[in-house]
Amino acid sequence: MGVRKKTSNQIPMRHPEPADPGQSADTGRACQIGDPGCDPGCDPGCDPGCDPGCDPGCEEQPLSPRERIWQVVAAIPRGSVASYGQVARLAGLPRRARLVGRTLRDLPDATRLPWHRVVNAALSLSQRCDPGAVARQRARLEAEGVTFIGARIAPQHRWEL
Repeated sequence: MGVRKKTSNQIPMRHPEPADPGQSADTGRACQIGDPGCDPGCDPGCDPGCDPGCDPGCEEQPLSPRERIWQVVAAIPRGSVASYGQVARLAGLPRRARLVGRTLRDLPDATRLPWHRVVNAALSLSQRCDPGAVARQRARLEAEGVTFIGARIAPQHRWEL
């Protein structure tokens, strides 16, 4: 959800269950002073969580190491790979490659995070407890156009910033 630009007759409001973000639950228009169903709080377009951009009383919380890892992994482009160590460095966690591995291992099976784009420093797929995981990872990478030379990923697929 994005942040709506406030006009002079609008005050920051949070809607309990609006049909459309930034619209009053009762009238379908932007929440304005005196609208029923609007509570003082965050701008209608803001996420309901803590967002200092729309809730001045809220302080932005720093991201946890896992969240920083998730952000880096989510940024790896399709058809590219990054090493566990590279992800750790980009997440501000140098020398924590094993933490990256544990974080990815703990992801739920139905995750949309592209975990398969993270490989070891030799551009090979790392063995896991699940015997079919390496085959699934290779199939996902090949579906994105990543090529292999034997068991290693071709170097042109390394993610360079």
